Amino acid sequence: MKLEGKKIAFLGDSITEGVGVKNVEKNRYDNVLKRECNLDKVYNYGIGGTRIAHQQKPSEKPRHDLCFCGRVYNVFKDADIVVVYGGINDYLHGDAPIGQFGDKTPATFYGGVWFLMNYLKTNFADKTIAFLTPARLNYYGIDGSKPSNREQKREDALPVIEYVKIIKQTAKVFDIPTFDMYENLGIDPTVLSDKETYTSDGLHFNDAGHKIIAKKLREFLESL
Repeated sequence: MKLEGKKIAFLGDSITEGVGVKNVEKNRYDNVLKRECNLDKVYNYGIGGTRIAHQQKPSEKPRHDLCFCGRVYNVFKDADIVVVYGGINDYLHGDAPIGQFGDKTPATFYGGVWFLMNYLKTNFADKTIAFLTPARLNYYGIDGSKPSNREQKREDALPVIEYVKIIKQTAKVFDIPTFDMYENLGIDPTVLSDKETYTSDGLHFNDAGHKIIAKKLREFLESL
């Protein structure tokens, strides 16, 4: 797919918002794509702390409860491409149950992913929809290999790779192309050199990390 002249909307969390980036205008991944691919416009719907699924118990910071499923209605309909990049906060501190395949409401993680994909395929039927899975992390002792130890997590919480699998499983139903950031980004913050070079804290990517995201995302979108 040729990207030049396209309008791309990015629905995401703090990474898409640009937390950890020193020069957001120049180096945040969506702005890198805009410049390097000569995009017509980028719409950034990144809000830090937000999750795909609904939070059952209100967070201390209400802004974190502005879930993807509620904010997807704000995405401008003139976007040629909609990219959704989320799920890491569902893993870290979301209290919605995992649910099961076939759930269709944002009350569970499975349902939230289904709801998002169904809405986008219905309301952007003639546009390109793409999802990015959560990437690897090493954040204040949480490396994703086990369920998050945050106190609000439920007993059915899973390692981050399982959230990745749920997104990919559901995407197959809707025939939505998905880039596996966990396996294919090439950044592993559990490796100290990667953490120091490409992230600000083991979760949020720095300017160099965002350039890697932009490169991988460009290759992925151009392949569609």
